[in-house]
Amino acid sequence: MGAVDEYLSTVTDEADLASLTRIYAIARDLAPDAEQGTGYRMPALKLRGKALISAIRTKTHIGVYPFSSAAVAAVAGAVTGIPGVEASTGAIRIDPGSEPPEALIRDLILFRISEIEGR
Repeated sequence: MGAVDEYLSTVTDEADLASLTRIYAIARDLAPDAEQGTGYRMPALKLRGKALISAIRTKTHIGVYPFSSAAVAAVAGAVTGIPGVEASTGAIRIDPGSEPPEALIRDLILFRISEIEGR
C-alpha cells in the first residue's frame, strides 16, 4: 500500500472518496508508470521521480494539485462556468458534491505529464 492508497483509506465520506478515487484513476490511466509517493507532504502520484498529481479533501473543498502553476493556468479557462469548480494559482478546487468534468482533469494531467517529460 502506498501513500495514495493509505490516504484514500482514511476518507470516510463516500462522495468525497468517489471523487478522489476518480481523479487518481484518470491519472493512473494516463500515466500507468506513475508510482505512489508524496509531494509537499501530500499523497501523490509521481512520474519519473517528479510529483504528477495530488487530490485531497481539505476542510472546505477537494483540492487537485498538479504541482505546477503552468498546468493550472493551462486549464483555467475551461474551469470558468463550471458550478462548484474554480482555479487558483496552484490548484483546482472542487466544492463538496461537485464533480469536475473528466476532460478537465485529463487535460490538467496531460499538461503535467508533458512538463515532466520535457515536451
